[in-house]
Amino acid sequence: MEYINFNPKKFHKSQIKFYIILIPVCIFMGLPILYIFVTAFKPMDELFQFPPRFFVTNPTLDNFRDLFRATSSGQSIVVFLLNSFIVTLAVVFFSVIFGAMAAYILSKKRFKGKNLLFQINQTALMFVATAVTIPRFLVISQIGIVNTLWAHILPLIAIPVGLFLIKQFVDNVPDELIEAAKVDGANDFYIFTKIIIPLIKPALITVAILSFQQVWGNVETSSLFVNVESRQTFAFYMNTLLGQSNTVAGAGIGAAASLIMFLPNLIIFIILQSQVMDTMAHSGIK
Repeated sequence: MEYINFNPKKFHKSQIKFYIILIPVCIFMGLPILYIFVTAFKPMDELFQFPPRFFVTNPTLDNFRDLFRATSSGQSIVVFLLNSFIVTLAVVFFSVIFGAMAAYILSKKRFKGKNLLFQINQTALMFVATAVTIPRFLVISQIGIVNTLWAHILPLIAIPVGLFLIKQFVDNVPDELIEAAKVDGANDFYIFTKIIIPLIKPALITVAILSFQQVWGNVETSSLFVNVESRQTFAFYMNTLLGQSNTVAGAGIGAAASLIMFLPNLIIFIILQSQVMDTMAHSGIK
């Protein structure tokens, strides 16, 4: 009986049939990403060339120079980028920390109404952001954070799917491990930081990625809750710039801005994709 190695360390002829399928699929899926890169470096004549060409012949940085020279009512693009970085870092940090704490409580603590609270979180998965726009605006208006960076941060901290993913990991932490720590005198803070957090790192990284993707390209908070341009984000500025620009130069600026918006997502996912795959395998999502 012939032995088949399904995971050889070196190339084997039995793998050829897999490469025949996977390589074309990878190329097809990678073409849009490649197109974003090459378009950002195209000069004006190539952007409007007919018939259009996929690859750039004479790459240039003029599109990026034009983007950083462009201003909106005297506000530099650096201001919008700085706002985006501050808001993104804050949302990612708070969403991961609060999600982990909530998951630990819902998974390992016993109290009245625990199942109801988790069911409410599950129900929230069915609602799109548009359905809660008016309640969000009323809350933000009542607590007095309109036209501040907190108006960007608070609406995006709660991620129902993030809480669900983290809770699946916390459920897999043995109760005996926690009980042993309590016998040794450990309090909840020690258990959470020294035992729970290290064991659920893949889920936390996945939630961080989901949170980053949600907030980095978000334009709704700037549109609805912030009217002061100095407090708006780069994603909103980019949409406004492209919507108002009817000039030829707008195409080059849009290509450069699209690359800046896309690149952080690509880099983060490439670095942390193994953790994402591990999370999906443990959470039961197929």
